[in-house]
Amino acid sequence: MKRKYSHVFTFINKILLMVLGSVIASVGLEIFLIPNNIIDGGITGISIIANHFINLPLGIFIFLLNLPFLIVGYKQIGKTFAFSTLFSVICLSIGVSVLHPIPGITHDILLATIFGGIILGAGVGLIIRNGGSLDGTEIVAIILDKRIGFSIGEIVMFFNLFILGASGIVFGWDRAMYSLIAYFIAFKTIDITVEGLNESKSVIVVSDKHKEISSALTSRLGRGVTLLHGEGAYKGDTTNVIYVVVSRLEIAKLRSIVHDFDENALISIASVDVTGKMYGKKAIH
Repeated sequence: MKRKYSHVFTFINKILLMVLGSVIASVGLEIFLIPNNIIDGGITGISIIANHFINLPLGIFIFLLNLPFLIVGYKQIGKTFAFSTLFSVICLSIGVSVLHPIPGITHDILLATIFGGIILGAGVGLIIRNGGSLDGTEIVAIILDKRIGFSIGEIVMFFNLFILGASGIVFGWDRAMYSLIAYFIAFKTIDITVEGLNESKSVIVVSDKHKEISSALTSRLGRGVTLLHGEGAYKGDTTNVIYVVVSRLEIAKLRSIVHDFDENALISIASVDVTGKMYGKKAIH
């Protein structure tokens, strides 16, 4: 029974956060970007361009243009993601429709670009973090990634460069360049929102001084450390490999600690998505 209530609470929490993300994204679009003819990438960007020529509410374009991709996505990548995306798109469509009569808060192009990009990215990131999406082109990219030799990011970037190029023809090339800046800011803000400011990094250290280094990492960095047994494939020599998960803000300190004991130590760093408390901070006495 307790687990059942936990699942219900998690589901409601995700729904509320997707609604909040859609509202935030709507503010970024209607209060900052659209009044200054600055567009977003993906289906939203296409919808803004279509709305410029056809006098229909932007929300209708966002919903209708995303719909075919959602149908394809339902069949190809699962109903949970498709329904989450559909719900987010509906919320965004309603949000931009409600906020459309409100005038833009600033007509300074640079300010609108920066703050619009940040707010839009925060909203989209919140939706992605909770299992949804606002852009049908991402669904196409996921499907094409399995069939062609390009990554999802490269496919999405191709679509967006085409869309932003079209905006230059419609709104002027200066607006297209501002749109590119807004897109870049939104992209980085999405990363921060999804991964968090305290982004985790997994670190592997190979050194003969593994005991001293692991002890120092535990005492000076306050992180749990795991020692793994390693064996060289060529020479067959054995060594212990240090594995630790830290925040990106602790990377410089970790390097300093390792180099205090072994300047030639091999350090490998990668971004990871960590859940659980096993590698969390340990109390430092």
